[in-house]
Amino acid sequence: MFVSIEGVDGCGKSTQARLLADYLTGLGREVVATREPGGTELGERVRELVLNGPEMAAWAEAALFAASRAEHATEVIRPALERGADVVCDRFIDSSLAYQGIARGLGLEEVLVLNLTVLEGLLPRRTFVLALDAAVARSRRTANPDRIERAGDAFQAEVGDAYAALAERFPERLELIDGGLPPAEIAAVVQSRVADLL
Repeated sequence: MFVSIEGVDGCGKSTQARLLADYLTGLGREVVATREPGGTELGERVRELVLNGPEMAAWAEAALFAASRAEHATEVIRPALERGADVVCDRFIDSSLAYQGIARGLGLEEVLVLNLTVLEGLLPRRTFVLALDAAVARSRRTANPDRIERAGDAFQAEVGDAYAALAERFPERLELIDGGLPPAEIAAVVQSRVADLL
């Protein structure tokens, strides 16, 4: 099973990805916990570039994320799924759809086609989006914002709206969860939904 956790920066998705991986491991399942951008040597280099590198054109940003994702799918995700492991990913394709496709204005369809092409159609079975107000999310983040976090609350609010639009567009795969709930309550909701898929 392949599950991803999404949301604006600071929403708590990394915590929830870890808690979900721990839950599945506790059930005796093999779990591969990974993240985007990252998960591979190439992906980690792309992560450093897009988060801490120079300003770049929106399509350059989208292409870098897609390149990292293609390598991630080939090296990590597909092999794990093929051997019967569960994959829990902190961000995946929906980040690009929300951030670059909608919030940066490149076009949802255009960014979707790019990513589905490099992924050869690979998608998570379920994606949980932690919905949280941009200002609240900012208050949770570290003191040293990365390049994308520095885009500000208005941009993050657009990203939040983009995720809501994605949940409406792909209801069979995406589910919005209140990111303002205590982490244990969010984890309980995610675990109950995943248990239904096992």
